[in-house]
Amino acid sequence: MPSLLIRTIGHSNHAVDRFIGLLGGQGVTLLVDVRSQPASRHVPQYNRPALAAALAAAGIDYLWLGEALGGRPRDPAVYRPDGRPDYMLCAARPAFIVGIGTLLQAAGRQPAAIMCAERNPRHCHRTHLVTPALLARGAEVCHILADGSSLDHAALQHKAGSSQLDLFG
Repeated sequence: MPSLLIRTIGHSNHAVDRFIGLLGGQGVTLLVDVRSQPASRHVPQYNRPALAAALAAAGIDYLWLGEALGGRPRDPAVYRPDGRPDYMLCAARPAFIVGIGTLLQAAGRQPAAIMCAERNPRHCHRTHLVTPALLARGAEVCHILADGSSLDHAALQHKAGSSQLDLFG
């Protein structure tokens, strides 16, 4: 039985039509927003109501799970003294565990991608917090890149672990 494939994507500063094209190019019909605060002053097309409307017009469903799966939880107990979240503590929260279950169920019904703001998956909580939980539950993870290509998580890890400098990435 093939495992469940879940994609990830960062909205970056893409025009919303370009972003929807990236999703469509990968066959995504459900976008799961994992931003803690689904709003942006710099790219207002990604404010939650505007994004949900644009996706609906394109036939893509929208689900916000940022409260459970976001990289900036409200719970002060999951933050380190330096103010950064401790992802091990975040992943142990009951809300996170329930959120991962909700994501897996939804992705089992239709092709899904999780979205955050960060363009580069190497720099985002969707890779460092959400992806490990998905992999631990048997899902495959593939990252949609800004040029429309995709990179499976193992290849992303291999590329990140390479000792060769990446001048263009």
